[in-house]
Amino acid sequence: MISIIAGSTHGADLLIIPVLTDRILACDPDLSPDLDEVSTLLDARDFDGKRGESVFVPTPGGPTPEVLLVGLGDEIDAETLRRAAGSAVRTASRYTTVASALNQVDIDDAANAAALGTWLGAYSFDEYKSQPKTPKISTMVLVSNNDISAQIDDARAVASGVILARDLVNRPARDKAPRQLAAIAQELSGSIVVTVFEEDEIAERGFGGLEAVNLGADEPARMVVMRYMPEGATKTLALVGKGIVFDSGGLSIKPAAGMETMKTDMAGAAAVMGAMQAIAEIGLTINVVGIAPITENMTGGSAQRPGDVMKAYNGKTIEVLNTDAEGRLVLADGLALAVEEAPDLVVDIATLTGACKVALGPLIGGFFATDDEAAHLVDVAASTAGEKLWRLPLEEEYRSMIESDIADMKNTAGRWGGAITAGLILSEFVGDTPWVHIDVAGPARADKTEHYLIKGGSGFGVRTLVALARTMQCESADS
Repeated sequence: MISIIAGSTHGADLLIIPVLTDRILACDPDLSPDLDEVSTLLDARDFDGKRGESVFVPTPGGPTPEVLLVGLGDEIDAETLRRAAGSAVRTASRYTTVASALNQVDIDDAANAAALGTWLGAYSFDEYKSQPKTPKISTMVLVSNNDISAQIDDARAVASGVILARDLVNRPARDKAPRQLAAIAQELSGSIVVTVFEEDEIAERGFGGLEAVNLGADEPARMVVMRYMPEGATKTLALVGKGIVFDSGGLSIKPAAGMETMKTDMAGAAAVMGAMQAIAEIGLTINVVGIAPITENMTGGSAQRPGDVMKAYNGKTIEVLNTDAEGRLVLADGLALAVEEAPDLVVDIATLTGACKVALGPLIGGFFATDDEAAHLVDVAASTAGEKLWRLPLEEEYRSMIESDIADMKNTAGRWGGAITAGLILSEFVGDTPWVHIDVAGPARADKTEHYLIKGGSGFGVRTLVALARTMQCESADS
């Protein structure tokens, strides 16, 4: 991660200037050249300050040799600023020390948004490149006369969580076996206590969904439980993340093209781990339990077969008709384990169904809820975080579609309403505990680089989960 500090333009090679539509400055005018004097250049570059526009302007005798004008458009919110910062840091990557006035935009917590967008936009995953292209930029200075250190520190914690999730998703499946992810979880913040259930314990405890999916894999499964229990906390949030480190589809095997990005199928577990790290680093006063059932879904000789029946941790049975609908099997165990913690809210996050991506596209996650208040909390958290979620109906009339002739339910209901019927299966494992299921099959992976998103694992969900924990902490303090 590049260094982001508060300071002045002294020693900087470039200054980033925020500009609104019609070339209206959104920062201290003393930092910027007179835009009227460079209007010919701006006209030639078709720069008006609209969102997404940017242009370099030489400034001999100015605070820096050159400035980068960044357009923000007409209406500015935190997400607009994050995106502008993410784009700007990549545009300015040939410079070593860059100053920015994006934090001077007149919105709440502008420094936080500018710092977070900068860190996320500067991200690259070069672990497997023999000659990684390292950007020259090493330091970003947010120009300010005020104390913005707390905002920067908060942004650093959230960015670190998102980057952890991105790194885990981007890593090849062979280098993130269940035992390896469990070891990474054990190295998170010292304030997080981690329990790892290995293969014998998984069988003994009755995690039948996790055990069934793992049958075809050479690498043994792990059930990872992370607990953050700060002094004074009165509310408990349970987070459950799907951790399929590679999904071949099992015996219901995927086509080759369908497997190319299946290292992404543990993005839910990655988001939970990233959120746990950020929550602990920030020091939020709320109990958080993170649960990650982790396995591969492979085609070995012992793999579960269509028609097999497995028993989940809470004793309910599922007939497996499609071994490629495996995420709901491992989440069944994780959710049933989560409710034993008597949480105020359970949230699971998973790359669960292609149906959700078909419905909402690659940028929007779907969510389902058994409780309107819980749904509202998640909706507000996502909006605050700048991650797009849309509530879908948990239609009870579709419950008959998952009925099985020989078990309590079957793991697939066919083509229609696939995201809904998957949610209905998961709802069987949470009892009366308020619960929200987030399906991130679309936004867990970015198809292209834009603003602060970098092609590959996006870390989607980390920011929403952190914002949710922050909101529940505040509610606890107010009660």
